[in-house]
Amino acid sequence: MLSNHDISQAMTIKLDAVFQELPPPPVFQEGIRRAPKRELNLSDHDMELALANALRYIPEKWHTILAPEFAHELLTRGRIYGYRFRPQGRLYGKPVEEYPGKTLEGKAFQVMIDNNLDFDVALYPYELVTYGETGQVCQNWMQYHLIKFYLREMTDEQTLVLHSGHPAGLFHSHPGAPRVILTNALMIGMFDDVENWTRAAAMGIANYGQMTAGGWMYIGPQGIVHGTYSTILNAGRIKLGVPADGDLRGKLFISSGLGGMSGAQPKAVEIANGVGIFAEVDASRIETRHSQGWVSAVAASPEEAFSLAEEAMKKEKALSVAFHGNIVDLLEYAVKAEKPIDLLSDQTSCHAAYDGGYCPQGVTFEERTRLLEEDKKTFIKLVDRSLQKHYELIKTLVSRGVYFFDYGNSFMKAVFDAGVTEIAKNGRDEKDGFIFPSYVEDILGPQLFDYGYGPFRWVCLSGKKEDLLKTDAAAASCIDPGRRYQDRDNHVWIKDADKNNLVVGTQARILYQDALGRMTIALKFNEMVRNGEIGPVMLGRDHHDTGGTDSPFRETSNIKDGSNIMAEMAVNCFAGNAARGMSLIALHNGGGVGIGKAINGGFGLLLDGSEKTDEVIRNAIPWDVMGGVARRAWARNENAMATSVEYNKLFSGKDHITLPYIPAPGLVRDALKEARKK
Repeated sequence: MLSNHDISQAMTIKLDAVFQELPPPPVFQEGIRRAPKRELNLSDHDMELALANALRYIPEKWHTILAPEFAHELLTRGRIYGYRFRPQGRLYGKPVEEYPGKTLEGKAFQVMIDNNLDFDVALYPYELVTYGETGQVCQNWMQYHLIKFYLREMTDEQTLVLHSGHPAGLFHSHPGAPRVILTNALMIGMFDDVENWTRAAAMGIANYGQMTAGGWMYIGPQGIVHGTYSTILNAGRIKLGVPADGDLRGKLFISSGLGGMSGAQPKAVEIANGVGIFAEVDASRIETRHSQGWVSAVAASPEEAFSLAEEAMKKEKALSVAFHGNIVDLLEYAVKAEKPIDLLSDQTSCHAAYDGGYCPQGVTFEERTRLLEEDKKTFIKLVDRSLQKHYELIKTLVSRGVYFFDYGNSFMKAVFDAGVTEIAKNGRDEKDGFIFPSYVEDILGPQLFDYGYGPFRWVCLSGKKEDLLKTDAAAASCIDPGRRYQDRDNHVWIKDADKNNLVVGTQARILYQDALGRMTIALKFNEMVRNGEIGPVMLGRDHHDTGGTDSPFRETSNIKDGSNIMAEMAVNCFAGNAARGMSLIALHNGGGVGIGKAINGGFGLLLDGSEKTDEVIRNAIPWDVMGGVARRAWARNENAMATSVEYNKLFSGKDHITLPYIPAPGLVRDALKEARKK
């Protein structure tokens, strides 16, 4: 058998090449949020495997010191993070030229990784959790250092491959190949459930990448502001009679959660000129959003929250209110006091309801954290009870005319799992969806995704605000606001983006665009880089998009042909982006709705100003979007069919989308009726 000396000699990229001496024990900065202890459902044998798996990264000379330290982390935190190896002080996305590397791509991805772990951006930065309660950049700090080492050494004829945060290694490829291919939590179907994932994560073999956390594309809560803005604005148009050129002034939106993604809600409602109340149990999250200017007022009671909201509504003034307390308490007050509400949702991390993503009524945030560590069974019972009551309150409010929509956080699935089978449309299971609509099902799907509009985003790698402002102006110049109301909304959004102070972390922007819009803007940006007007730019998107994610509980909830349980679109998107030369491609299990409930694919594309990148843009960007529109068209979604017809004409002789024939009304039912008679 090979000795550890032989193994060490066979590697040049290794942890002891980064650290000449073992780093000192960690010092944790006061006031930085820490992840709760994670569930530890390991046998003694599994515990041994978990410890041995962590020590795989560690040179033998440090094993005797770190083995007991890692064992302590496992037993007290539920995971081995390797805290000792976290760089001291604040991590943040520095200007790209400050990073070492042999390729611009390698330097650029280091910017993205560090931005994900910025104290101002990450939910639990010491545990490498960027957002969504469990969404990690990678599993531990040993992986972090090795990934960055590989990115420094990578040439333009190599590809870095990662499995759930573990850098498997560099492999020879070619300049047109992706520089990074990564996957997260892709579990064999038989074991693709929360229990097995929890075990695998504790053993250090599975990472919950969420979407943009493990794909290194998170840009702070700004990344979902546009989606939330579009959702509530269109909900107002569809359900509240708001005109196409109107906004939400005088309307009240109530939701919960002020974390990484949910922190976008107050900013979005103010941009839409509405009033919002957002319940949050974690005082530190309220303080973060309030100090950032992302929420305008704080209330200590439901009475105070509604009083502030009602005053603003009378004046038709935009206002966001953070209520420090439980959403169930807020809704209970609203029901008893018969308070009028226009729009209602929830954006707590219900994909991880039993891991701290949902705090039950009657339990403080601190008590929630203690129960997670000391009495998980009681915590689960309390969550179930609270979800049941939460559902009953929503049902009452809906009966009074309130429009409730699931914001894609697995809330309705969590209610179903809590024992409320009546929330399922068929009263039995989730296959036909739920009695309340998902925001994608009702709003974003037909109004945006079916046309190809989705969360296009970019990062100015120079770190210069002037570069971001130039890209804002360039993007605005590429949009025709008279084409559709979606384009008018997007034009208003990007024109006001700087005024709305959306940047948290590095200089980045999000803008919903369709396939041709994304391609046009990307080509414009690359031209600007080529002409020296701006520094290099990293393009990406949320995986919550037209074509990147398969999930019957969110992204594909408006797919009604039965294929909502299939994951072939996301996998094909991933493979197709590789074939077309994207800089990074990512495929994750879980996303924003939980393990086993979604497969999502994402990408990163470096705009370096080259003609080669122009070709990648022309080939990859339309594919990334239109693969999703094609799937939606085949599901008989009317707007997607119309978009595909237009696309087939525009790209005749180059691209071609298969379209469905539609049987006459009643023909299918009558045919089956007649067949049964025989």
